[in-house]
Amino acid sequence: MKIGILTSGGDCAGLNAVMRAIGFYAYKNIKNCEIVGIPDGYGGLIRGESAPMGPEDFEGLLNLGGTVLGTRRTPFKTMTVPEENGETRLEKMRTNYKKMGLDCLFTLGGAGTHRTAALLCAEGCNVIGLPKTIDNDIYGTDVTFGFHTAVDVATEAIDRVRTTAASHGRTILVEVMGNKAGWLTLYAGIAAGAEVILLPEIPFRIDKICEAVRKNYEDGKPCNIIAVGEGAVLESEARFKKKERVFVRTERGETTVTQHLAEVIGEQTGFETRSMALGYIQRGGNPSAYDRVLSSRLGSYAGRLAAQGQFGVTVAVAGQEITFNALPDVAGKYKFVDPSSDIVRQAEDIGVCFGR
Repeated sequence: MKIGILTSGGDCAGLNAVMRAIGFYAYKNIKNCEIVGIPDGYGGLIRGESAPMGPEDFEGLLNLGGTVLGTRRTPFKTMTVPEENGETRLEKMRTNYKKMGLDCLFTLGGAGTHRTAALLCAEGCNVIGLPKTIDNDIYGTDVTFGFHTAVDVATEAIDRVRTTAASHGRTILVEVMGNKAGWLTLYAGIAAGAEVILLPEIPFRIDKICEAVRKNYEDGKPCNIIAVGEGAVLESEARFKKKERVFVRTERGETTVTQHLAEVIGEQTGFETRSMALGYIQRGGNPSAYDRVLSSRLGSYAGRLAAQGQFGVTVAVAGQEITFNALPDVAGKYKFVDPSSDIVRQAEDIGVCFGR
């Protein structure tokens, strides 16, 4: 069996650990196995590039952050658009899959990666997906690899921000990654004891946030930490499409809702307010112990699926078990935070304000 591996979309901790588990399983359990790494995500497959990966190439990857194959974002919408020679990127990938002599392709990525993987399946390629994203928003799996490491990083960063916020008696807004789904903001916010958590799924009212900030100071708290998901929206913006929200915010002279909110809270409460974005630090660094274990389980299970000839699927976590879903059943779907879920209600029960 000849196996190809690629990592697509944004990087995160655990990519190398998953590849390691796939490689270890394949070379130990599949006879006459050959593995090639495809660089730069789907870009490498489009160009027909690959390099052999022997057993020794998978050593030392368990605790290594990033991806040794490199990764790129290749928008799903461009896959079926004819290029200068009339051939689409999807057709180029199908052609190169066959030229490489692949029997199976592992695609490690998020929602967009899964959508493209489903297209490749429809073109007759044997594909197995693995759920990677710090956003934890892939439909059909309880958790994605990379998520828990990002939660740990964001939590530690907010912990550090709190010490300076308390020293100066400030309210500090910390912007956390998550444009569509608020899982990372929710978990890191709760873990770091944020007084206010703002999620894309729960449109907020500024007056409710200001009310919470004032009350916290009145109750003797030395500072306020507001964890803001980058996709959080004002209640008044909730009816707008993304492009409309961007236009409205540009007209106001800011690029993110965090910046606008910090200014308004300062004006309406009179308290010193600051804002910051954690940015790419959330993606970087080595995987946590949890993600090392999860990545090892997912990669091993994916290798077993390949050995059994089970293709056109993506690996998933269901409770304590590792399982799989058909790619067409999950491609293009997202998993969002339910505003009425237990975790949100329980956070509210201990005083967290969601701005509603």
